[in-house]
Amino acid sequence: MLRNAGMKPICPKCSSNNLWLLKDGRFRCTKCRKTFSDPRQLLKITKAKLRKVVEEFLLEHSTNVILSRVDISKYMLLKVLTLLRVAMTQDVPEVFDGTVEVDETYLGGQWKNKRLSVKHSQAKPKRGRGTNKQAVFGILCRNGKVWAELIDSVEAKQLQPRILKQVKKGPVVCSDTWRGYTGIAAKGYVHRLVKHSKDSYVSNGNHINGLEGFWGYLKRKLAAKGGIRQSRLHLYLGEYVWRYNNRRLNLKEQQNHLMKLLHEYIRSG
Repeated sequence: MLRNAGMKPICPKCSSNNLWLLKDGRFRCTKCRKTFSDPRQLLKITKAKLRKVVEEFLLEHSTNVILSRVDISKYMLLKVLTLLRVAMTQDVPEVFDGTVEVDETYLGGQWKNKRLSVKHSQAKPKRGRGTNKQAVFGILCRNGKVWAELIDSVEAKQLQPRILKQVKKGPVVCSDTWRGYTGIAAKGYVHRLVKHSKDSYVSNGNHINGLEGFWGYLKRKLAAKGGIRQSRLHLYLGEYVWRYNNRRLNLKEQQNHLMKLLHEYIRSG
């Protein structure tokens, strides 16, 4: 078994980093059993073309627009775009130290936009907690950085270990009154509650408005894609977390930063 050390390949289906290395050089995921080749070994493109693709990608141009502007095959372009998103997911913010906001949301699109086959085979999902949509947990530091990850549930056993991992002990943690955050104060944090149920969104400077703003940004960006496969959702989440965290950089700075991340990821292979 190959375990992730630094920036090793990750499964393109479930994002697991526990892999078997097969005799033919491919990898097999120990979690979902998907067999795949490391896409970093398939990247054969000139540096000039790569920089142009990165620039077009950062401008959020569609695949068809990029193909019309860069002399590259669609197969290679999709490989490059996947690598860029994987590299973005590797650019994890440093552990937060300061007032943070924590919250969860759900991704999955509106019911009215679901395929007929889905509507016929499933009941209309509930809204909010209890839905069968994909749960996402996020932490936003008041310095403007955000961290987010797909989770299996919104219970304390999923939420609190992630807070302990991403936030140093001592700072103020602002959350709503969901039971998944009960006990945070006992783990070394100053816990401040925002009681949305009583139409209170700011209380003595304690709020989670910044993180709710990021959720709105994320959902607008995903909605503009017109639907994303569940197996690739983690890549798009990583992309928009990265874009949000680097929003204060100009295009050239973003391009240089992403090129550096991509080269580091390729060299790590």
